[in-house]
Amino acid sequence: MTNSATEPDEAEGYKSGLPGPLGFVDLAIAKIEAVMLAAGVLLMALNTCINVIARFVFGEGLFFSGEINRILIILITFAGLGYAARHGRHIRMSAIYDTLPTTARKVLMVVIALFTAAVMFFLCYYSVEYIQNLYSRGRVLPALGLPIWIIYLWVPIGFAITGIQYVLTAIKNLMARDVYLSTSVLDGYADTESEV
Repeated sequence: MTNSATEPDEAEGYKSGLPGPLGFVDLAIAKIEAVMLAAGVLLMALNTCINVIARFVFGEGLFFSGEINRILIILITFAGLGYAARHGRHIRMSAIYDTLPTTARKVLMVVIALFTAAVMFFLCYYSVEYIQNLYSRGRVLPALGLPIWIIYLWVPIGFAITGIQYVLTAIKNLMARDVYLSTSVLDGYADTESEV
């Protein structure tokens, strides 16, 4: 398995590869994503543990535990989209791309980033329409009593953040000499395999 060649040290925290206001926007979104992902995973683990303990001690689990985990899965999934794009962790089919010279790869990366951003904004638009449709129906979660449309708010937010991240990636590739998978991850591979 191969990874990106140069990636910021995650122990030090994320550092934007963009200057000025764009770097500020990139860093702000990264911090929001980090809080959403960390809170979502921790809350899901806590909810699951409490449900298991309740089932073991009282013989019956929490009636709302499944709905809370459903909400948190949606949050983690769509916050994770932007995180994956920011750290260059998206799936790449790069057999042809890798054979191209640097200039052609840079042009193709800008096109790919802008096309992907357009798709993300398109999906964001339709997810807002879907939420409006759910809102008009007035359905609620059976256990928690929350309107169902509220739990899907993370979907357009995740698509929008991911679209913004891909626009920033295109800008980074237009500004920089090298080819970047994201604002801070250079295109390339590191040899991480070792023989046993």
